[in-house]
Formats: sequence, C-alpha cells, structure tokens
Amino acid sequence: MRLSIICAVIAAASLLAALDRSGHRATEPRRAVATLIAAQPRHFTAAELAAQARAQRLPIGRATIFRALDLFAELGLVERLELPTGGHAYVACEPTHHHHVICSRCSRTADVPDLGLAEIAREVGRRTGYRIETHRLDLFGLCPSCAATEAREASHG
Repeated sequence: MRLSIICAVIAAASLLAALDRSGHRATEPRRAVATLIAAQPRHFTAAELAAQARAQRLPIGRATIFRALDLFAELGLVERLELPTGGHAYVACEPTHHHHVICSRCSRTADVPDLGLAEIAREVGRRTGYRIETHRLDLFGLCPSCAATEAREASHG
C-alpha cells in the first residue's frame, strides 16, 4: 500500500500568515526564524537554527529562537519530536492532524495522515475509561534512499 505523504516543507509566508491570523506580530526576529525554519529540509534543533543564524549574521539569539519555536508550536506549525536518542528536535508541519516518519540515518522527515489511529485511540479510551484528548505517533526507520544505500554497502562489504 502506497501512502500519500503530506508535504513536510512549509513556507515562511505560511508561518507568518499564521502569526497574523492568530493576532501575533510578525516582528523582524520572528520573520528571521520563520525563514530559517522554512529552509530546513529535515527535522532540526534550536541549536542548529542558532548556528545558521550566526552563520548568516542574523541579529537573533538562542532565546529568541526558542520563544519563536514555542509560539510556532502553539500555533501548530512546528512540532517537537522526541528522538530515540533521548534528544528532541522540531519539524515544520501544516496544522492538520498527522503523524511523522523519520529517517534514523539522514533525519529526513515526512508527515503522514492519520491512517486510522484516531479510531484506535477512541477504542483505547472506551476500554480504559480514559477520555483521550489527543495522540501522536512518530515512526523511526530508514528512508528509501538510506535503505538503498545500506543495502549497497552490505552487498559490497
């Protein structure tokens, strides 16, 4: 079964439009963070954004980046991922309910639609008596490109 993948790349304009719709000002530092986020081809850390800001000589610091990430997460445009290593990262997303599949080798991230987990969560709630308010699923493995590379390396080594 082939899954349709929701686009994981979000434009800076979408982030800024969401700020406007929610009544938050699109300050110059927030614009800079939105541009940095939009340029990410995979999940990223706040430290990576800070390093990129320094490399581009942008006048924003770590605290500003963290505050902007928190705001974008509150608006549902950025999600925090708990990585198998124990660390965490962020991924830009459209504000629709979805889950993530993350390459454990190259960190490529794709958003995937719910595919029925909401129904399972309702059944868990019914059986346990819990009122399930939300759920999320992050799957880790090798993307097709890294799986092919690993197979080539295994056959040559």
